[in-house]
Amino acid sequence: MTWKALSEFQWESMGPEIILIAAALLLLVLELVLPKNVSRKVIGWVGLISVVAAFVWLITLYNHEPVNLLFGTFKLDSFSLVFKTILLIGAILVLLLALGDHTISEQSEYYTLFITALIGTMYMASSSDLITLFVGLELLSISSYILVGIQKRREGSSEAALKYVINGGISTAITLFGLSYTYGLTGTTNITEMNLALSQGVASSNEFLLIIAFVLVFVGLSFKLASVPFHMWAPDVYEGAPTPVTAFLATVSKTGGFIIVLRIFLSIFTGALLMEQQKSVFEVMQPVVGVLAALSMIIGNTIALKQNNLKRMLAYSGIAHGGYILVAFLSISPFMFESIWFYLLAYTFMTIGILTIVYNVQQQRGSDSLSAFAGLVKSNPYLAIAMTIFVLSLAGIPLTSGFIGKLNIFMGAFVPVKGFYVLGGILLLTTVISYFYYFGILQNVFFRSGEERPVVLPKTHILVVIICVIMTVALGIKPSLAYDVFHQLEIVKDFFQA
Repeated sequence: MTWKALSEFQWESMGPEIILIAAALLLLVLELVLPKNVSRKVIGWVGLISVVAAFVWLITLYNHEPVNLLFGTFKLDSFSLVFKTILLIGAILVLLLALGDHTISEQSEYYTLFITALIGTMYMASSSDLITLFVGLELLSISSYILVGIQKRREGSSEAALKYVINGGISTAITLFGLSYTYGLTGTTNITEMNLALSQGVASSNEFLLIIAFVLVFVGLSFKLASVPFHMWAPDVYEGAPTPVTAFLATVSKTGGFIIVLRIFLSIFTGALLMEQQKSVFEVMQPVVGVLAALSMIIGNTIALKQNNLKRMLAYSGIAHGGYILVAFLSISPFMFESIWFYLLAYTFMTIGILTIVYNVQQQRGSDSLSAFAGLVKSNPYLAIAMTIFVLSLAGIPLTSGFIGKLNIFMGAFVPVKGFYVLGGILLLTTVISYFYYFGILQNVFFRSGEERPVVLPKTHILVVIICVIMTVALGIKPSLAYDVFHQLEIVKDFFQA
């Protein structure tokens, strides 16, 4: 690029990403130049400030016109803005959680890897080309593998990292294999150009290849979403990884997974017309996606009933919540985007909030089993109230954000002409099943006696819990706080424009 081209480039559109890239480089330099006697938490605070700065810059872009940069590979549109908002909010909360975790707060590599993974998710949100989309996915994945095994002297962390690497490598290979078919059928990696090429119709001789591409890409990404039957890594990784890493995987990484699913499947496969059936590939394959959504809701909630370890229980619960979001994705209703976005936002607050409490109970009572939470109401009543709010929201009880999220998905399942009544029924039934293990947590907190020694939280963790409680309740009582922002950005129009 010439100097003139560089000076005229719309750098502000990539402001959040540029800040994070600069921060990652700065953290590497700080690790080298800081004296050994200086606490490495300084690096963590620099990382946190950089993520906050990226979030503030992102807010200023809300009124920015949609633009395509870097030869159409980077797109700033309403879709990227709203999902980057969730990513950065989740990242800020997870960094606050990490700064209060004495087991990793002094490990400077955690913060560098964390921001690197965050950069990957941010690029995925704005990518409109398969190459940059895949690079963002791998940046997230490889950083996540290392983060899971960052406590290399701890057996559980090393085992979790090994399982995650093996499953992640398989999913990457399958995804890339499927994407290679879509490239071969269209001759381009640009998502917009692929949409235009496939919307003209696919020759009958190539229809089978396009269906194979759909299946391979969806199976590969299902590993990332921990959808049944590709969920086998999630419980062990959630339990074995340090809690701040678990929080990252459950919220920021999961949001990144749904971002890439929406980008690929709604941009490519919903418009790919099969000439013989006069239907899109997505319409033909809807039953397959529906089965995986149903299995995720049923198996996730059913196996969670038998869990005694709270982090494993939340892993299976997360599998079920992923199934709920797949119902919204499958319906392709006018409310699909807002339902998925709101649910991911609500899930971020309630999951990070409850994992913050789980971490402190585990550290101070020596276990994260259900029995460790016995008598929490006596040792720390405020923490017990916060725990109750998060559990009720995960269960989908009214006056919480979780209820609004599930209600929107449930109603959206019946909007299409051919409503997904069976999936809506399964969603309702499995939500009722989830009450048994969610209320089992509260039974231990309020009605069983246990250790009366107070559970004391670090200041950063108190801040995380307060923010998560406020947002969980506020979004449940007045969901328009989030929806007003969403509707002002005209996300559907921007997403589908050529």
